[in-house]
Amino acid sequence: MLGSVLVTLGAGKSSSLPRLQLSYRDLLATNRSTIFLGPRGKLDLRALYLDEYRDRLFLGGRDTLYSLRLDQAGPDPKEILWPPRPGQKEECILKGRDPLTECANYVRVLHPYNRTHLLACGTGAFQPLCALVAVGHRGEHVLSLDQASVEGGRGRCPHEPDRPFSSTFVGGELYTGLTADFLGREAVLFRSGGARPALRSDTDQSLLHDPRFVGAALIPDNADRDNDKVYFFFSEAAAPPEGGSGRAIVSRVGRICVNDAGGQRVLVNKWSTFLKARLICSVPTPGGIDTYFDQLEDVFLLWPKDGKSPEVYALFSTLSAVFQGFAVCVYHMADIWEVFNGPFAHRDGPQHQWGPYGGKVPFPRPGVCPSKTTTQPGRPFGSTKDYPDDVLQFTRAHPLMFRSVLPRHGRPILVKTHQPYRLLQIVVDRVEAEDGAYDVIFLGTDAGSVLKVIAFQTGKSVQPEEVILEEMQVFKVPTPILEMEISVKRQMLYVGSRLGVAQLRLHRCETYGNACAECCLARDPYCAWDGDTCTRYQPSSAKRRFRRQDIRHGNPALQCLGQSHGGDVMGITEATVVFGTEHNSTFLECRPKSPQATVHWFVQRPKDEQPDQVKTDERILQTEHGLLFRRLNRLDAGTYSCKTLEHGFAQTVARLALEVIGAEQLEGLFLREHGEEESISKNSASVPSRAWYKDILQLIGYANLPRVEEYCERVWCVDRYRRKGKQSKSKTWLGTDLGKKAKSRAQGERNRTPREVEAT
Repeated sequence: MLGSVLVTLGAGKSSSLPRLQLSYRDLLATNRSTIFLGPRGKLDLRALYLDEYRDRLFLGGRDTLYSLRLDQAGPDPKEILWPPRPGQKEECILKGRDPLTECANYVRVLHPYNRTHLLACGTGAFQPLCALVAVGHRGEHVLSLDQASVEGGRGRCPHEPDRPFSSTFVGGELYTGLTADFLGREAVLFRSGGARPALRSDTDQSLLHDPRFVGAALIPDNADRDNDKVYFFFSEAAAPPEGGSGRAIVSRVGRICVNDAGGQRVLVNKWSTFLKARLICSVPTPGGIDTYFDQLEDVFLLWPKDGKSPEVYALFSTLSAVFQGFAVCVYHMADIWEVFNGPFAHRDGPQHQWGPYGGKVPFPRPGVCPSKTTTQPGRPFGSTKDYPDDVLQFTRAHPLMFRSVLPRHGRPILVKTHQPYRLLQIVVDRVEAEDGAYDVIFLGTDAGSVLKVIAFQTGKSVQPEEVILEEMQVFKVPTPILEMEISVKRQMLYVGSRLGVAQLRLHRCETYGNACAECCLARDPYCAWDGDTCTRYQPSSAKRRFRRQDIRHGNPALQCLGQSHGGDVMGITEATVVFGTEHNSTFLECRPKSPQATVHWFVQRPKDEQPDQVKTDERILQTEHGLLFRRLNRLDAGTYSCKTLEHGFAQTVARLALEVIGAEQLEGLFLREHGEEESISKNSASVPSRAWYKDILQLIGYANLPRVEEYCERVWCVDRYRRKGKQSKSKTWLGTDLGKKAKSRAQGERNRTPREVEAT
């Protein structure tokens, strides 16, 4: 069964490869990326806030806050230091915490507070702090800490620098999901900072059981502001038997009403509207047993243009000890609302199965917000403090909904297994293309790279097709990507890690090549062929004649008729001559631009009329970089064509004319050289040139290394020592330390390999 699961999840291996791989140097060379490492060469980043209104990027690090301007060529950074209060670091060390990695003020909360200030909170060496930061009006570049506003931040910022948490700022109040104690055991949902009394969740573990928060946001249900709710996304330990065999972790979406005021006698200063439901992300397998992705890593809300009902993109990972897998599932808010309006989960005892609650549900319905629906003649429930005790007791005893939230199409839109990295972050951009809108997904890894992916349904297929457009190595040193923010306005992605922050362009269409077919094969919704170049696609009402784009199929045979280079995209006409020697190894290089392309080799021999496909065996091997002849013979001579096939489109990417030098030719070459050496010994002023030596190296393979050593010894070393001997014939000098060192160097020259000799 496990084998069939792995085969199913690993299907379409070629499509799981990125079509274009860009290194750190590639990104810098093409002006695709800009890196900010801070004045000390490392940011130790913990928080990132993109302020598009002010055109600024705010960063929180170790004892430091930064502000970068985005409306000019350079970042023009401003910096303020914010260390712990006097004595806090010493207390942190006395409590057994690491002075290098924990006992500092790591800024972890950055939210807009008003038109001129941000709210910032830090760990404060395990004594959290919060303060207001003056950032000025739009167009100004101001950054200063309001020392008078510094106050305790417990319940608003975690104690630890790296423990997962989430927060959002709504109506002057901070909503936070975190562990609020020094030991990291007290998990709470907390609201603080406004005129109302602080509110928190109950300590009952049925509400939150060892949660791991990854996201929080205000999502209105409808136009009635009294119905506004804050949604939290997290994973937690499941109470059996909900977790099932081997699945102790489940992912949740929870919600609380913004106008929740707690209860009057029950749940005083505690949430009275908190409910939660399970998020399901699983892959059906042929055996009928789903493969679950239970650990929630990150979420992204994709808001439509009207600002209503966003789609929830969620990144999950497996908890399996057998294989590492990741999946992206998409949820509609309508489906989430339907689950919260459905039956409550109930069980009679710890050993009983969960089932739907079958009794009478009190009014107002537990979990609903005080609004026009609850405030009616004879029903004066204008506040949660007016709710009857039976409503609050029911909410406290039944926080879990019976039904789970299922993803769009009932399965993930993207599944990644057996990857050399972990996926940590997700952001999404909805892009208008020639044939509709596509959601471009950017995934941050723990290796400092970003994957650019699209996924869509093809025909009647239930399983969506995923296309990895690019893999970009954003940071030179592999480092986990911890924060990502996208700016649709600027067409930029901001990527944060412990090392620094990168500003990454969402697209660079000219990278795909200078031909119509290359642009079409890229299948990038951002790019289209305009008749001359691969350039940014701009939607317009009028159809442009030369705008070619085919995201769904990537078929240049239909899109690029009559365009430059015809079917031969690379424009390869003449063959490059390559020499090889008989009985030695030879390599013909061919590296297609896309790893997704299938490579085929053909050979046209001198006496053949038609080319034949190269047959590989133990002697001739086809590698990802080309064709390797382990032992060359004369019949291998001919013109070799490296052709690629991608989406039914074939093109020639390399033509190499292989000429084989026979063994007797090589032997004659050495005999002639030996004759020249004898003439040199008679006339020591004549010295053979290095060019002749390089020619020999090109003709001789690894099988003739002894001959190369012999040649080097005869031509170079002997003559060099002969000339040195004429300069000094003193035997006593050779006996000194200097003489011994010279003799040792001479011996070293004799023992060097041909490659080392040539390098000198």
